[in-house]
Amino acid sequence: MKKIFLHVLAVLFSVGMLAQEWHPSLTYIWEPVPPVVTPGSGTSPPSDAIILFDGSDLDQWVKPNGEPVGWKLEDGVMTVLKGTGAIHTKQAFGDIQLHLEWRAPSEIEGEGQGRGNSGVYLQGRYEIQILDCYENTTYVNGQTASVYKQHIPLANACRPPGEWQTYDIIFTAPRFKEDGSLFTPATVTVLHNGVLVQNHVKIQGNTEHIGLPAYKAHPLKQPLLLQDHSNPVSFRNIWVREL
Repeated sequence: MKKIFLHVLAVLFSVGMLAQEWHPSLTYIWEPVPPVVTPGSGTSPPSDAIILFDGSDLDQWVKPNGEPVGWKLEDGVMTVLKGTGAIHTKQAFGDIQLHLEWRAPSEIEGEGQGRGNSGVYLQGRYEIQILDCYENTTYVNGQTASVYKQHIPLANACRPPGEWQTYDIIFTAPRFKEDGSLFTPATVTVLHNGVLVQNHVKIQGNTEHIGLPAYKAHPLKQPLLLQDHSNPVSFRNIWVREL
């Protein structure tokens, strides 16, 4: 017992001496130095953002077949024109911070999934639902800000139809092995009108309306897509930061 006591005493003495010799500077890290980014204010984006739509033109967007966009551009806003089809970015992206603003029509038509429906598809595959869910009931894994048919939002943060709403999305793209099998799944965090509604959830695969999601291997960078779901949903102030 005496030997154990002396051993513990020696350890405590050594730790005490080490603490006296330790200096805060030993844990300082000086590089790499983070880049300087000027934050945005109001509707202006951060200084390192890639502007996808600022209201002036639709030059950053095309139809999936490569043809020009058929959506309406008016007063700095682009609006889905029923039957013209989805649009996607000319540029492809991997891990991103995405900001976009959208507006459901002020004139209410339809109910459930038929009211103010669109969607932003990360990498053209993984849908964050856009829907007018202000006093409008639908299945919860398909409501506003759901990862469609995969993750129910933590809250319904919808503003009334006709008012502008914001999505701020942090997306980490999936990685695949050389044989095409999944290495790491995609993850996404979503803030809807400043409210956290998806908290770093794992995306389960491609968005499917019928059946279960499943991953299909694809390159790291893919375009963003906005959906034509036959409702005149409007968009403005869309930008991304590559992470």
